[in-house]
Amino acid sequence: MTKHIFVTGGVVSSLGKGLNSASIGMLLESRGLKVRLQKFDPYVNIDPGTMSPYEHGEVYVTDDGAETDLDLGHYERFTQSKTNRHCNFTTGSIYYSVIMKERKGEYLGKTVQVIPHITNEIIECIQKLDGPDVDVVISEIGGIVGDIENQPFLEAIRQFGQKVGKENVLYIHLTLVPYLSAAEEIKTKPTQHSVGMLRQAGIQPDIIICRTEKHLGAETKEKLSLFCNVDKNAIIEERDVKPYLYEIPLILVDQGLDTFIVQKLGLKTNGNNIDKWLSILEILKNPSQATEIAIVGKYIAHQSAYESIYESLIHGGIGNNARVHVRRVESEDIEKNGARAHLEGVKGILVPGGFGARGVEGKIEAIRYARENKIPFFGICLGMQCAAIEFARNVCNLKGANSTEFDVNTPIP
Repeated sequence: MTKHIFVTGGVVSSLGKGLNSASIGMLLESRGLKVRLQKFDPYVNIDPGTMSPYEHGEVYVTDDGAETDLDLGHYERFTQSKTNRHCNFTTGSIYYSVIMKERKGEYLGKTVQVIPHITNEIIECIQKLDGPDVDVVISEIGGIVGDIENQPFLEAIRQFGQKVGKENVLYIHLTLVPYLSAAEEIKTKPTQHSVGMLRQAGIQPDIIICRTEKHLGAETKEKLSLFCNVDKNAIIEERDVKPYLYEIPLILVDQGLDTFIVQKLGLKTNGNNIDKWLSILEILKNPSQATEIAIVGKYIAHQSAYESIYESLIHGGIGNNARVHVRRVESEDIEKNGARAHLEGVKGILVPGGFGARGVEGKIEAIRYARENKIPFFGICLGMQCAAIEFARNVCNLKGANSTEFDVNTPIP
């Protein structure tokens, strides 16, 4: 039977549930297990495809064309698991499916309610990744415990544990343990409250991963173990890692997290080999060469907007035993200062996607600079469209050529 791990968050968002889910997946794969990953997002949008990067960050597109949360990119970069449209569900998509079923009469005239209809739909989505060739499904629950929009998902994973048996389910809670420099103290109370709210929802975490700036001593772990009713060995300290996110699995394996999971779920494994991961880290730290690639975008100030592009360049570097330095360039700065001022010396230029007319002329100018100076160029989505405009204007001499997305009155649409 497929085992299930649920990863929840507490205290604050953006602690790294996606990276931890991916890291756990990687560690289980290193033991010979087949892993699938998925994410549930609590927002009401059907998917993030129409959301601004400032709102949501990057949209990650799966092989079957689904527009999904950027955490799915982490899943694929850390594991061998391939994601698809069954790997990302939102509150909007869940409710949409239930409403469509109600309109078709599938509930036979019954009153449709959050419990059991919405929670049953969530459970069905969890089980979409089950199969005879899947040992473990890791489901990340977006947002944090205490959010109103999270309640149906927490109730669903509580019911799921009851349905399949507690021996087949494991709950991991990621939380913040802050350090107050003024008092020179580590504070466990936010974590205690967060776990308390999770327990009120009927879920007792099996493991707590603590994001922290400072080392958690034995006394702090004992306190968390006592007040959160979690085995002391299942209190995992996760210090901030810089500059490589790929060190997270080593932090977890050093504290025996993978061993604890395997024992708790009764999984049969064939050893533990992380040599390949160690070789990746060795290349990251000591590459044989280096290069610099410019990313000319409209949302450079927002780290999450181009997350997978940054990480893909790192991966490309690993494949070539090279360190890739990324030069982040705002396209509007090129409009002000010219392309050479911002792009001189780079070995490649990548222009990613975006919405609207702002900064488009800067992207076009960057592409012209790449073409005229024979610098390798990669255009993605809007970047490819801008390449077509640049070629039309400056090679085909179609003056004023543009997309009607940016200029409805262009003489050459």
